[in-house]
Amino acid sequence: METGSKRPRIRLGMVGGGQDAFIGGVHRMAARLDDEFELVAGALSSSPERALGSGQALGLPSDRIYTDYETMARSENARPDGIDAVAIVTPNHMHFKVAETFLNLGFHVICDKPMTLSLTEAQRLHDMVSRSSRVFVLTHNYSGYPMVRQAREMVQSGAIGDVRVVQAEYPQGWLSSRQDSKQAEWRSDPARAGAGGSIGDIGTHAYHLAQFVTGLTAEELTADLATFVPGRQLDDNAHILLRYKGGARGMIWSSQVAIGKENALRLRVFGSRGGLEWSQEEPNILWVHDLGASTRKITRGSPEAGEAASRVTRIPAGHPEGYLEGFATIYREAAELIRAADGDSVSDPAAMAPDSADGLAGLQFIDACVRSNLQGSSWVRI
Repeated sequence: METGSKRPRIRLGMVGGGQDAFIGGVHRMAARLDDEFELVAGALSSSPERALGSGQALGLPSDRIYTDYETMARSENARPDGIDAVAIVTPNHMHFKVAETFLNLGFHVICDKPMTLSLTEAQRLHDMVSRSSRVFVLTHNYSGYPMVRQAREMVQSGAIGDVRVVQAEYPQGWLSSRQDSKQAEWRSDPARAGAGGSIGDIGTHAYHLAQFVTGLTAEELTADLATFVPGRQLDDNAHILLRYKGGARGMIWSSQVAIGKENALRLRVFGSRGGLEWSQEEPNILWVHDLGASTRKITRGSPEAGEAASRVTRIPAGHPEGYLEGFATIYREAAELIRAADGDSVSDPAAMAPDSADGLAGLQFIDACVRSNLQGSSWVRI
């Protein structure tokens, strides 16, 4: 651990994310990018053999490689050098139980999305976090991109006037046919993924991004969920209309059967005086439409980028920043929030990250989509 002017790293544990788990590696890279965390313990798989092998491959101390998360929580709580926070990167059905266990022992929690398997669990977890003094961060990583922060700042400043129309889409094509991979298998299993297929896996990203940038609250929706691949138990395509508080209207399309699409998350926001467009696959550009003027672009790191974008920009303009850096921003903001909660008076007051309220909103969205679809795509309250 470093000393001197550098603040000590936050000691991080991880549950899930072992061998062959894509998202575990992403979390570990994101946690280390800004040198704020040090991974010191883990229960990296539900299989004891894989948990041990994964921990050894990462170079964890042998006495801090655990074969189950409950033993890890108790053991780390008893150590004078125990973890400060835990990252939960399991399939969805484990999120609530793991988060509850660590929160009850006083650990901070960083959790992959969606927050829980069900809306009931989400409400219980949100209530638990609200009663605690612990930080809970949900890794809606796209909210960490500099040009997303730029768009949010411009909406808040009134640069595009009153928001009228919000369109978000997240099409992928990787599940256009039956897949036997580990990543595909659990995502299409209601017992592990929850009630939402594409709406839970990627639709929640689009929904959160729209609300993060605009600051609007969705009140009603109508959803048409479809399952195109034979034998699949959850939706793989969804079209959703939204009515926001204050009168704005929205649309969300999430799909995992859009052949040719990779991770084409896109957001469009139109107001009374202008509009904004951002694409995850070209993340360093924000297109700006001003009423009565030509379309212009703001690039990450440019003089036109505001303070909100600049504070999460790491490298000069022209060098691409993307997925890992956006994810790392969530970890960096989590570090600041954790330090503040633990009494560090010099933590950054501008730090912000998705929390349990965002997690609850995501499960409310999934629940409303499923209810609407079962009722013939009727309008339902969220």
